[in-house]
Amino acid sequence: MKVKKDKAGVAITVFAYIFISIFALACLIPFVLMVSASFSDENLITSKGFSILPRGFTLASYGLLFRSAKQLLGSYAVTIIMTVCGTFIGLFLVSMTGYALQRKDFPLRNAISFFIYFTTLFSAGLAPTYLWFTKYLGLKNSYFAVFLPLLMSPWLIILMKNFVKSVPYEITESGKIDGAGDFRIFVSLILPMLTPALATVGLFLALGYWNEWYNSMLYLPNVDYKPLQYYLYKIVNEAAALKNSLAGANVSVGSLPTQTLKMATAVLATGPIIFLYPFVQKYFISGITVGSVKG
Repeated sequence: MKVKKDKAGVAITVFAYIFISIFALACLIPFVLMVSASFSDENLITSKGFSILPRGFTLASYGLLFRSAKQLLGSYAVTIIMTVCGTFIGLFLVSMTGYALQRKDFPLRNAISFFIYFTTLFSAGLAPTYLWFTKYLGLKNSYFAVFLPLLMSPWLIILMKNFVKSVPYEITESGKIDGAGDFRIFVSLILPMLTPALATVGLFLALGYWNEWYNSMLYLPNVDYKPLQYYLYKIVNEAAALKNSLAGANVSVGSLPTQTLKMATAVLATGPIIFLYPFVQKYFISGITVGSVKG
């Protein structure tokens, strides 16, 4: 019986590795096609489609993107600064809020938790939000209009709150016995125990800031350096509009990159953030699992 169990276990392990390998390959191939297309000739991509290796290797799409290198680097700088600052500040606020809402000696924790959860079901809508930011807060053409809304989200607060529940309350009580204040307890005792949750929430915050373009389109029409995603979005739209206008004027536009330009912008937008994931991968699964299972 033991031999049969060992054989069954080996078979299950082999099957699992094969399945995971196929799944990983299925996830990797689209990214490889994207990178390959970004270095391909527009005419060959249009006529023959995408391929694993570039068709007619060219740097035309990247040359078009880097034609305004100052604007591109400025957009990168704006996005990096917002991502780094927003992630660290957001992590501190979200973790502190989640900790406060699970404290048994906080009398308003249930009412505030309900209010936060309520906002996940209903929102004011675009028009009131736009008026609030532009007319009453005066944040039009201010980076704060993009920075502030992403600092905290109800879902991240709920995730952090549920994770903090796994930290024994006796740790807080021991800190009180030693004479530590609430803030000292949070910083010195609670935060070091929240590493998986901090890595998980931090990744979500970083992705939110890095991929942001919609609020930038609404609130930053006249700033000198737009966030990266919105800047790349504008380039792609302008290239497509130019191609359509030239085609309507019976001008040959076959060599004007549009499809390959989209792939090049995707590479520039996703490439840097991919390197962040390996650093938080070992915490990500445990953090999101604990935060979603706790009640």
